[in-house]
Amino acid sequence: MHTELVKVAELTHANRSAMYALLNTHFEGATPQVFETDLDLKNWVLLLKNSEGELKGFSTMLMYDINFEEELITVVYSGDTIMDPSGWSSAALSQAWVKAVNQLKIHYQGQRLYWLLISSGFRTYRFLPTFWKKFYPRHSQPTPPKMQRLMQFLSLRQFGEWYDESTGVVSFPAPQKLRGHLAGIPTERMRNPHVKFFAENNPGAAQGDELVCLTEIAPENLTKAGQRMWFGDVATTARQA
Repeated sequence: MHTELVKVAELTHANRSAMYALLNTHFEGATPQVFETDLDLKNWVLLLKNSEGELKGFSTMLMYDINFEEELITVVYSGDTIMDPSGWSSAALSQAWVKAVNQLKIHYQGQRLYWLLISSGFRTYRFLPTFWKKFYPRHSQPTPPKMQRLMQFLSLRQFGEWYDESTGVVSFPAPQKLRGHLAGIPTERMRNPHVKFFAENNPGAAQGDELVCLTEIAPENLTKAGQRMWFGDVATTARQA
């Protein structure tokens, strides 16, 4: 697999069409207009292609600096992140995403780097305990007050009235719902405390509700699996102006 890091403004029509087609295989309610509007609110896209140049995965990102409680921080907000089922067993997209973030962060000035993630599916939420030691919200520890304030600050800025401060859930007016073969949580997966926590804290996931999550991106916050992902070797090219 080969990945490309591309500015949203420089995406070709062919890439945009392929991205929407891949998104539509996973989600209901993903209209072209909603997709294009959401995409144009991001500033970077990571594309994952096979040797024939066919799009097999992508992740949209909004990266920016912002002041919070007298500290300049950098935030990367993940938008749509999709991987074709043929690549589910591969860590290529995860490794390329980390490499892309590391590549981009030199252009930002924040003293700390945070990942703002929203999840309507347990598979996405499971990325957090797999790769990060500390992330919130989580089943084994209450969210520290400062992290809670930061999560609410970023969420209100990003999602406005669609964000419920009391639950930490975003309910979009035109939600994208996982298609039947991807929706729901298998009974046996509920034995996992992280999956159970996600289900309990995002009861509207099947209707497209998104649980807001936050973690600090730093080497010392990586699990062993995260370290393998962080230092994995994936060929990535960045097309920058």
